[in-house]
Amino acid sequence: MEERDFDIIVVGCGCAGAIAAYVAAKQGKSVLIVERGESAGSKNMTGGRIYAHSLRKVFDKYADGDVEWDNIPFERKITHERIALMDPTSNMTIDFTSKELGEAGSDSYSVLRAPFDAWLAQLCEQAGCEIIAGIGVEDLVKDDAGAVIGIKASDDEITAQVVILAEGVNSLLAERCLGAPRPKRNEMAVGIKEVFELSPRVIEDRFLLPEGEGAAMLFVGDCTHGTVGGGFLYTNKDSISLGLVATIEELSTSNTTIYQAMDDFKRHPAVAPIIRDATMTEHSGHMVSEGGYDMIPPLVHDGCLVVGDAAMLCMNLGYQVRGMDLAVASGQFAAEAACAAIDEGNVSASALIPYRTMLENSFVVKDLKTFRAWPQTMEKWDRMFTEYPTMVADVFNALFVVDGMPQQHLVKRLLPVVKQRGLLSLAKEVRGVLKAL
Repeated sequence: MEERDFDIIVVGCGCAGAIAAYVAAKQGKSVLIVERGESAGSKNMTGGRIYAHSLRKVFDKYADGDVEWDNIPFERKITHERIALMDPTSNMTIDFTSKELGEAGSDSYSVLRAPFDAWLAQLCEQAGCEIIAGIGVEDLVKDDAGAVIGIKASDDEITAQVVILAEGVNSLLAERCLGAPRPKRNEMAVGIKEVFELSPRVIEDRFLLPEGEGAAMLFVGDCTHGTVGGGFLYTNKDSISLGLVATIEELSTSNTTIYQAMDDFKRHPAVAPIIRDATMTEHSGHMVSEGGYDMIPPLVHDGCLVVGDAAMLCMNLGYQVRGMDLAVASGQFAAEAACAAIDEGNVSASALIPYRTMLENSFVVKDLKTFRAWPQTMEKWDRMFTEYPTMVADVFNALFVVDGMPQQHLVKRLLPVVKQRGLLSLAKEVRGVLKAL
C-alpha cells in the first residue's frame, strides 16, 4: 500500500475513539488521535453510567497487565436501581438491589467523563498513540477514486491507511463527507445535566447505600412536563449527576423549555430532598440519539469506519439507558477490522466489512434490533408521560390515605381509577409496550 503518515487516524477521544486507538496501538499500528476539545473529556457531558462488560473484554484481551481494574477512575459501582413515576405533586419509586448487579461481568459504574476520558487518553499514550488536542477536523481527505486517505485539520493534511470517525452524536464529517443522513428531530433528544457536590456519607445516607456503592435512578412523567423523555440521577463519589432528556420534536411544540423543566424538576418533592444543601458545580448540555437501530448510518466506507455516538449506537429503554458499552465494543471491532485490513494490504469497504459483521454478531446490533420498535412506541405513548403518573398517584392514594371516612373494599376503590382511563385502552397500550420491550 501507499506510504501514509499513520496507519490509523482516530477522530475523537471519547469511549469509542480511545478504545479503537488503544486496540490498534496494542496490535502494533501507528495511531494518531485528533480531539477537538482542549483535552480528552473536556467537551463530553459530565456524568453517566457504563456497563462494564465490554470494557472487561477489551482489557482481558489487550491489557497485558498494564490495567488494574481497581485503578480505573470509576465513581461508584451501581448496586441500587430506582425507577420513579411522578406527577406534579406525587412520586412512586421502585428501589431494587441484588448481589447480581455488582458481580463481575454484570457490573456497572457511574463515571464522570472528564477524568474517565482523560484516563483513557493516558492509556492510549502509554500504548504508543499520538494525541493532538484542541484542533477540529474540518474535512476528510479523499483520493481520486473517492476513498478516504486522511484528514484535514487547520491547514494541515494528515494521511492514514484508515480513518475511524468517533466525533460524537453530531457527526458533521459523517454527514458532509460520507453521506450519512441528517437525523430527524423526533430521533434526537437534548440532554441537560447538573452536578451537585455532596459528601460521600450524605450520599450514602440519602440513598441507603453501603459505603462506596452507588445508585442509578430514572424518572418519567412530570419531570419533562409531559413531553417524551425522562430524568436521570447517578451517584458519584462526592457528587450527584442529575438531568433531563427530551426529544427535540416534542420540545419544539411544547409550552415549556428544557431549562424550565429542569428548574421545576429540582424543586419537585421527590428530588429537592436529594440535593438539599448541595452545591451545583457543573451545568452542561448534549444531544442524544433516540431512534435506535433504524437511524444507524452506513458504517463502512473505503478507508473509513464510523463508531460510537457518531454511529448512533445508543439505546434508551426507559428502565435502562446504554451507550458507553456499545461505544467501547464498536471501537474494539473497528480497530480489529482496520488492523486486519491493513495487514492484508487492502482497506477498501469490502475489506473493512468485517467491522459491520462483528457488530451484527455481537450484543450491539442484536440488542438494537431486539428493541427496534421501542423508539416509535415510546414516541406515541403520550399517556405514559401525562395520565399514567396521575393514575398511579390515585391508586396509591386509594391504598394509603386514611381520613376517617368509611372505606370500601380495595377493588371498589381501585376500579374507578382504572376505568376513568379506559380499561381496554390501557390493556391495549400495555400489550403494545410489552411487545416492543
